[in-house]
Amino acid sequence: MKNILIIGCGLLGSSLLRRIQKKKIANKIFIYEKSKKNIRKIKRLKLPGIILKKLEDGVKKSDLIILCTPMSEYKNLILKMNNFLLPKTIITDVGSSKIESSKIIKKFLRKDVNWTQSHPIAGSEVSGPENGKQNLFENKWCVLIKEKNTKKNHVIKLSNFWKKVGSKVVIMSPDRHDKIFSITSHLPHLIAYNLVKSAQDFEKMQKYDLIKYSAGGLRDFSRIAASNEIMWRDIFFNNKKNISKAIDLFIRNLHSFKKDINEKNNQSILKKLINTKKVRTKIIKLKQDINKPDFGRN
Repeated sequence: MKNILIIGCGLLGSSLLRRIQKKKIANKIFIYEKSKKNIRKIKRLKLPGIILKKLEDGVKKSDLIILCTPMSEYKNLILKMNNFLLPKTIITDVGSSKIESSKIIKKFLRKDVNWTQSHPIAGSEVSGPENGKQNLFENKWCVLIKEKNTKKNHVIKLSNFWKKVGSKVVIMSPDRHDKIFSITSHLPHLIAYNLVKSAQDFEKMQKYDLIKYSAGGLRDFSRIAASNEIMWRDIFFNNKKNISKAIDLFIRNLHSFKKDINEKNNQSILKKLINTKKVRTKIIKLKQDINKPDFGRN
């Protein structure tokens, strides 16, 4: 890629910026960021890249455009870019749900331009350019979305790009993607938000100062629940059908645990607890986490 435009320079955008610069993946990196606060941080951190005042300036000159914004901004950005896009330009994004965003892209993007969606499985509960890391994508999965009209050469070029960034690439349909991540990512975040809210509600009802006694469980869930609220609102709304089904499954299993506890069903609850421990072993075996107590905290 000669020139790359990054739209939205928060955690993921600034991490890409750092990595592209380090690996010399592009001749020029353009940055379009509407937050004045983030622009000040980018300048203070002396991050690489040319900060644009007008989006069109980067759109005209870029071979690859990467949207690193909340998904609720896609429509407006597409409408702003349409008049300046070249048919050869490759567009991608880093959004965490794909079916609804695919509908927006098909409806509003100019028909002679192609957008191949990406989802790098990397991130953190913190946001902003100051928290970006050039190795954020190292050995992490990146999902490329393939649909009927997806250009094969765009998939190849994007696959090469993400591999240079450090990711392992897998290709999926938007439907398969959203079903998988409704369980592996979206539901766990929703549970974290709900658990922390339940702790807040309990504290108010019982008038206990319980947060200062947070055990490891609540502490670790609170980290997940500290994630960017706009991003997660967009994910919940965009993948609502699959998340609703995941919630129903979770509720059924919760009722099953409740029944075992109330009936003191020793055999049933031990079977559940033993079987679920196997997932942790598999995650470590697949090198998705490290095998250290307490998540390797010092």
